[in-house]
Amino acid sequence: MTLWQKRRGRHSAEENYSVKRPRIAIFGGTFDPIHNAHLTVAREAVVQFGLSSVLFVVAARPPHKLNAVHASYEHRMRMVELACLRTPEFVPSRLEEFDEISYSINTIQRVKTTAGPEAVVYFLIGADAFAEIKTWHRWTDVIREVEFIVVARPGHYYQAPPGATVHRLETTALPVSSSEIRAQLAAGIEPPELPSAVMHYIRTHGLYGFPSQRIHGKVIEI
Repeated sequence: MTLWQKRRGRHSAEENYSVKRPRIAIFGGTFDPIHNAHLTVAREAVVQFGLSSVLFVVAARPPHKLNAVHASYEHRMRMVELACLRTPEFVPSRLEEFDEISYSINTIQRVKTTAGPEAVVYFLIGADAFAEIKTWHRWTDVIREVEFIVVARPGHYYQAPPGATVHRLETTALPVSSSEIRAQLAAGIEPPELPSAVMHYIRTHGLYGFPSQRIHGKVIEI
């Protein structure tokens, strides 16, 4: 039984893995927390590239941010699940849950093995992160294994390494800083860039220093 077969029923995007030439995008990140810009970019990629699904792969221990994760893996995963509920093409993924370090090459190979040889697998990534790809673990293998969808602002350009297959996605999403979101939450401010379900979860659990609504383990409705 495959990863997606185990989760069948929660997201109808899983049904699309059986169609001819499914198009799957891996969208990895700490999602600390997931915000509306992440969702906007993923929706635009679905439309522009005819994606059957976008895998939101939550990094357990990202190699470039080993000491910079603020919420636990389980909290971040739950927020991604809530944010993806209303979009059938969005599939939260625990592929990196048990990795000591979340290397992209391992995730890519797992997805390709599960999806099968007919699948077209993309890696959805921001232009700033793509510019650092030569610092990645086994980066030459990474660029051979997938096609890249690189998210860029209009007028922003980047240089692709030789051998990489790159597609440009110009996004309408406004720039959003996760660190600024966390700072607002710590100050008791509800950032408008967060999906309502995610904000409710943060409020309920008192994440990122936001005042908790729990007293003696019970949620206080306000």
